[in-house]
Amino acid sequence: MAAPGALLVMGVSGSGKSTVGSLLASELGWKFYDADDYHPEENRVKMGKGIPLNDQDRIPWLCNLHDILLRDVATGQHVVLACSALKKVYRDILIRGKDGAPQKCAEPGKEERLAEVKLLVVHLSGSFEVISGRLLQRKGHFMPAELLQSQFDALEPPSAPENFIQISVDKNLSEIIATILKIFK
Repeated sequence: MAAPGALLVMGVSGSGKSTVGSLLASELGWKFYDADDYHPEENRVKMGKGIPLNDQDRIPWLCNLHDILLRDVATGQHVVLACSALKKVYRDILIRGKDGAPQKCAEPGKEERLAEVKLLVVHLSGSFEVISGRLLQRKGHFMPAELLQSQFDALEPPSAPENFIQISVDKNLSEIIATILKIFK
């Protein structure tokens, strides 16, 4: 398989996105971004109060992430992004920007073109019980365990024609990384 411009490591909170994503980036020599670092303060406060984010909260955040991916990939930098990306429309925004259209205005005199990121989605999947147990052990994260059910409720696992692989979080970390790296061999 030809290497995509970016890997999206997705799943519900507590699935291991940040851990898997940072290790993958290190193994591949790619740049790593944790989408949680780009949430506006209002989103963090809302989640901290136990209020799930809605589309209006997420779309500007996802558009910003799309712009970051597009900028890096355009310069030849491969990227690993850890991001929940629970719904297909959210993954579409990461690939194409809001409504499938470029987010930045075209320069005067230049034709506007669709700005798309070639993305491979790595879906870390697991049961509510396993992931809930992980979340209860996690300290210092703004996302409370009480919101996990809302993430499972919102989750639309990737499906064809999306470019994706699904990996169970029941595997150990080295097995998960090895499975993903096999794609590049």
